[in-house]
Amino acid sequence: MKVTISRKGHFSAAHRLYNPHWDHNKNIEEFGKCAYINYHGHNYEYIVSITGEISSKTGFVFNIQKLKNLIREEIDIIFDHKNINVDIKEFYDVNPTMENIVIFLWNKIKKKISSNLNLKITLYETKNNFAEYDGS
Repeated sequence: MKVTISRKGHFSAAHRLYNPHWDHNKNIEEFGKCAYINYHGHNYEYIVSITGEISSKTGFVFNIQKLKNLIREEIDIIFDHKNINVDIKEFYDVNPTMENIVIFLWNKIKKKISSNLNLKITLYETKNNFAEYDGS
């Protein structure tokens, strides 16, 4: 029997969306205020969901305390109160859109869980704008 467990979290971070091959006006046209030179911030929220078989030994799909610690190490410490473009090397040359961030988060967490577990991450950039990624 498969069950999905989930844990919510949040972090605050700044970013700037822009394409270095475009001039300032083209960046503003495409990304709006997200392209402002001095960056801007979001209070991101996320949900990490793991789906798998319930262990007959523990009754868990995945130990929720381990998930809490994993999220802290692989998401919160990396992103909270950071400038994503400047402080996170993987985004030096990758536009830190919510789509690119959610894939990055998925890759970080997926490496730390069993391959027989399915992972989905939902990242809210605002209460109305969010991206989901499950590895497909």
